[in-house]
Amino acid sequence: MRTSPMSNVQSPKSEDNRSTPTVDYVESRAEEPVIGHRRLDTGPQADFGLTVTDLRKSFSAPSGERLEVLRGISFSAVGGEVVAIIGSSGAGKSTLLHLLGGLEVGDHGSIVAGHFAIERATPLALAHFRNRQVGFVYQFHNLLPDLTATENVGLPLLISRTNRRQAMRRATDMLTGVGLGSRVATSVVGHLSGGEQQRVAVCRALITRPALVLADEPTGNLDMTIGDEIARSLVSYARNNRALVIVATHNRALAKLGDRTLILRDGRLCSV
Repeated sequence: MRTSPMSNVQSPKSEDNRSTPTVDYVESRAEEPVIGHRRLDTGPQADFGLTVTDLRKSFSAPSGERLEVLRGISFSAVGGEVVAIIGSSGAGKSTLLHLLGGLEVGDHGSIVAGHFAIERATPLALAHFRNRQVGFVYQFHNLLPDLTATENVGLPLLISRTNRRQAMRRATDMLTGVGLGSRVATSVVGHLSGGEQQRVAVCRALITRPALVLADEPTGNLDMTIGDEIARSLVSYARNNRALVIVATHNRALAKLGDRTLILRDGRLCSV
């Protein structure tokens, strides 16, 4: 019998002892979040917006010179909107998403997500923000291969101290909502197809009902049918939950599903 690596992961019995970040932070929750056509239980969400001002980021090249990747990015977006960011490989799309999600630190500029100032936040506040407010979808899934699909999807809830039984139930509901039944839900993700793994990854990104979803080439390694399904799931989530979805992609068809498209070129964003 397989022993799950998750069996020793326990959620605290109470959230009363959870340390709360001291940075100005307003938690947003979706009202009846939807993935596909399936509604899940939750509370109301306040309107969410993102404002980016003069964001700059550079890296050191092996030669010692500084490579300017982002050169003064400014834009704003609101909940319920789907924004596509296109650009050539190496243009800085992934770097921009990492900055928006608080995974990297910019050299200059500001990012305000809701009422949360990312560039001024402490590491603890950033961790809380990412876990509760941001959903990440990666091109290569980044799933834990020894866990089942349900365990992978439910893991962010356990990290946020949700009861294990409730976390697994919600994870199963999410997987059912994207057409992944019990066979997939109880399978180790390393045994699943690429399309199944990406749907699992989308469910994991949305399980905490984030106000901000950042998707980095989410359909890059998928066939057209599965890619279109993934794209429409993200659009549906944004529309039905007043969430902001930002997608970095080379896929023009995916970009057209959004409300607007921005192109990243020479370190700057402009409208298409």
